[in-house]
Amino acid sequence: MGLPRRQPRPGLLLLWVLPWLQPSLCLELVPYTPQITAWDLEGRVTATTFSLEQPRCVFDGRAGADDTIWLVVAFSNASRNFQNPQTLAEIPTTPQLLTDGHYMTLPLSPDQLPCEDPRGGSGGVPLLRVGNDFSCQQQPYCNAPLPGPGPYSPAPPRPPVLSVKFLLMDGSGSPKAETRWSDAITLRQGKAPGSIDTWPGRRSGCMVVITSILSSLASLLLLAFLAASTVRFSSLWWPEEVPEQLRIGSFMGKRYMTHHIPPSEAATLPVGCEPGLDPLPSLSP
Repeated sequence: MGLPRRQPRPGLLLLWVLPWLQPSLCLELVPYTPQITAWDLEGRVTATTFSLEQPRCVFDGRAGADDTIWLVVAFSNASRNFQNPQTLAEIPTTPQLLTDGHYMTLPLSPDQLPCEDPRGGSGGVPLLRVGNDFSCQQQPYCNAPLPGPGPYSPAPPRPPVLSVKFLLMDGSGSPKAETRWSDAITLRQGKAPGSIDTWPGRRSGCMVVITSILSSLASLLLLAFLAASTVRFSSLWWPEEVPEQLRIGSFMGKRYMTHHIPPSEAATLPVGCEPGLDPLPSLSP
């Protein structure tokens, strides 16, 4: 006859399970899914950044003046393993994306996300640009450009796939509410130079016309340059003739006009030296 089995007390079981259930019981799930902005903007998703809609009024009635709204960024196949931090010291920093597959960034106070209609505001497009800060590499919670695929993403050449959610935390770092995870966000990836099709037949008509015009202009400029160069250097090979020169054999001399001689002196000149004559030197012996 065996001894009766002692049944555990319900109170002791509750005290043992309560610490594990308390964070999840106190955390409220807000029915909101982050998504890429619907505004028609260039570069909404690039190789290192993407633009989200601002979570305006998402935590309305739940956030206090000292609370902070964080953005959790994770690789899609690592988001299920993310555990919400319970203190400020447990918040994952930017470099942990490549090691743990997730990090937190863009801490915002609730007053930075007012509930009024953004279209009636004074200016800019209401969005959160993730990975837009190129100068904060040394800061723990900076909004640095997103890196490559990492260990939790598919191997190259497939681009990184990310998911995000918003997390509301109080002043001590304890979570109060969270949103759903977003759909997969696939970053863009540049093409290899060898994979780019350069066949003219696949180009548009405008591109063909522009290419033809530029080629014709380049040909005209080349012809003009060759013509100017030919004219410039031709004088080096064919020098111009010197005017009023006399050539006698290998002797070259210039023609000079005699000075005026008064009539009184002309009578005493020897024969052959009359004024106006221009005798040429003789080369005969």
